[in-house]
Amino acid sequence: MGRIREYELVMILSPALDEAQTTGALERVQRFVSERGGELTAQEPWGIRRLAYPIQRFNEGHYSLTRFTIDGDHTRDLSSSLNISEDVLRHLLIRVDD
Repeated sequence: MGRIREYELVMILSPALDEAQTTGALERVQRFVSERGGELTAQEPWGIRRLAYPIQRFNEGHYSLTRFTIDGDHTRDLSSSLNISEDVLRHLLIRVDD
C-alpha cells in the first residue's frame, strides 16, 4: 500500500452530454475514489468553456475540478479508466504537494 495523498483532477467532458450525464460522469469519479478508501474533498463544476483547440471535433467542453485524497497506488487505475471513457475528452490528474 502507498501513502494517502491529496490529488486534483481537472476533466473536460464532452459538450454533447446533458446535465444528468455530466453529473453521472462526476459521480463515477466520486464512486471510484470512495470504493478505494479515498475521500472527496471538493467538486467544482466550472461549466461549459471554449477549448483552446478542437478535440474530437468539439470546440467547447464541460470543465470540472475534483479534489480528493486516495492511496497513490490507485491513481494509475483512475487515469486509465478516464482515458477509455468516451465522455472524457481530456483529463489532468496531479498530486498536491504537502
